[in-house]
Amino acid sequence: MKRFISTFILSLSIWIALAGFNISELIVGIAISIIISILVKNIFKFELGWDFPVKIIMFIFIYIPIFLYELVKANIDVAYRVLSPKLPINPGFVKIPTDIKGELGKLTLANSITLTPGTISVDVDEQDLYIHWINIKGDNGSEYQKNISGPFEKILRRIFI
Repeated sequence: MKRFISTFILSLSIWIALAGFNISELIVGIAISIIISILVKNIFKFELGWDFPVKIIMFIFIYIPIFLYELVKANIDVAYRVLSPKLPINPGFVKIPTDIKGELGKLTLANSITLTPGTISVDVDEQDLYIHWINIKGDNGSEYQKNISGPFEKILRRIFI
């Protein structure tokens, strides 16, 4: 029952965010969210806890600004490399250890890395992410982690416990 409620709340929240909030849209959204929740409650492996509102607030007001800052920084770096062909690049694949446990947390981290220009997440296993990086900086996994996923992982670790 808890998975059903969690899926329903998530589905209805997405519906309201996309469709707006008026009575007819809300009624349709509730009906569709119930149907979706019945169909996929056993597929999704998450349950909302009492700390969910706090985590959403942390995600919106702490994580998103940090992500946007890193996104702008990466865009400027890649644009500078494109406009300055003499600037050396050192492309390659790196293995980054992560201690984020949940699948949703790892997915969020991998997508955040992919969305920043100059990096793309290629694979994820139990405790590592494999990233293609346009300019490798560092000599080992902890240095790669600090340079690529460090700003994201600090916040995501607290959100996706």
